[in-house]
Amino acid sequence: MSMTQIRRNAGKPHPRQALALACVPAFMVGLDALVVTIALATIRRDLHASVAQLGWTVNAYVLSFGVLILLGAVLGDRLGRRRMFTAGLGIFTAASAACALAPSSTVLIAARAVQGAGAALISPLSLALVSAAFPPGQRGKAIGIWGAITGSAVAVGPVVGGAIVQGISWHWIFWINVPIGLAAAILSPRVFEESHGPRRPIDAPGVLLASGGLLALVWAIIRGNDSGWTSAEVLTTLLAGATLLAAFVIGQSRATSPMLPRHLFADRSFVAANAATFLLTASLFGAAFLVPQYLQSGLHHSAIATGLMLLPWTGVTMLVTPLAGALADRIGDRPLMVCGLLLQAIGFAWIGVEATPMLGYGALIAPLLLAGIGISLVFGTVANAVVGGVTADDLGIAAATNASFRQLGAPFGVAIAAAVFAHAGGFATPQAIAAGVGPALLVAGVISALGAAAALQVRARARGPMRVAAALPAS
Repeated sequence: MSMTQIRRNAGKPHPRQALALACVPAFMVGLDALVVTIALATIRRDLHASVAQLGWTVNAYVLSFGVLILLGAVLGDRLGRRRMFTAGLGIFTAASAACALAPSSTVLIAARAVQGAGAALISPLSLALVSAAFPPGQRGKAIGIWGAITGSAVAVGPVVGGAIVQGISWHWIFWINVPIGLAAAILSPRVFEESHGPRRPIDAPGVLLASGGLLALVWAIIRGNDSGWTSAEVLTTLLAGATLLAAFVIGQSRATSPMLPRHLFADRSFVAANAATFLLTASLFGAAFLVPQYLQSGLHHSAIATGLMLLPWTGVTMLVTPLAGALADRIGDRPLMVCGLLLQAIGFAWIGVEATPMLGYGALIAPLLLAGIGISLVFGTVANAVVGGVTADDLGIAAATNASFRQLGAPFGVAIAAAVFAHAGGFATPQAIAAGVGPALLVAGVISALGAAAALQVRARARGPMRVAAALPAS
């Protein structure tokens, strides 16, 4: 559709254009969570970044994203979804330019945190805008397309990142967001109709306590190796994080409009599914932080070769995830969640045991494929398990809560993986890299196995017809 046509029809719904305009920024947001992992080896050399600073390059984004995603959905409901989606695009685009121009790792980390704040508006509201643009009879298909496109960011992220880093420079993994973000921000008021949701009060104390507590805990984990686990800095920060999160839990139990509704957490299956989600992403991102660096700095593969080598892990999700969804309708979510988390655990532990400075790529294909099949079995089924037992009124907040746990697991996984890697090895030599990667991936495997244990507590089968709404985290 031309700009003239869009202008002529301003104010009217454009379902197909709305779907395209919502999918592209949401894909971009998902891409930026993983694409940077391919560039870490180059960023480390160019900006002289430490292991802890590399960890924060990933964590600043996903932590900000995870803590603020519920707030983003509430702001969209109250102030207008189109308005806040456009604001999120502006924030994300400006922060992407700041990342590309960053002269130091400190500036890059700060810009990544702002990028995450923009992503927290884009991701939930893009889906809400798609839902509003389509009539009920066509909405399911549109949401399926949105899910397929945004989910494909996991598969193509490493390949895109490798091509950009090797073909141009790491700065362009951020510069590429700028023209896309600007175009989407300009078109958004012309394509989307404004919509609002329930005007839920904003739980500002809950947001501040949760974000402060999580930030303190991640900081302590990352700083543990450099400052010492018994140092005043680390112990004080751990205590502060635990205190803030305890205050958050107490506050949620007493708040009139809590950030996380109390009655949902009375459901054991809901709690178990979210715990499994948290441990799933902690394990996944811990491995995603280290495996590309092992391939590049430890085994001396190029960035583009690394992206292609990861396809057995990331690309298989596009093939297996739809099959897992169909199978879950027959046997339930729990068996697939448990099996998938155990397969991921075995895959990561396998690589951890095999890791040496001279390891051939052939030895990595089977464990990478195993881990990829494992994550594919869990991606959709865990979302179904979360919304399977809630009422229609709670679907949006239940799925948004799950999205928050998914995002918040990532910084913990990266922090733990970085801490184990730095303690057992480091970047000094290929031997040191292999020595650090091995134990770190074993720990990632243990975390995934704990997720399987949590998944055993999930209800055997989802109750009622709620499963179809699993793809609606913030509508």
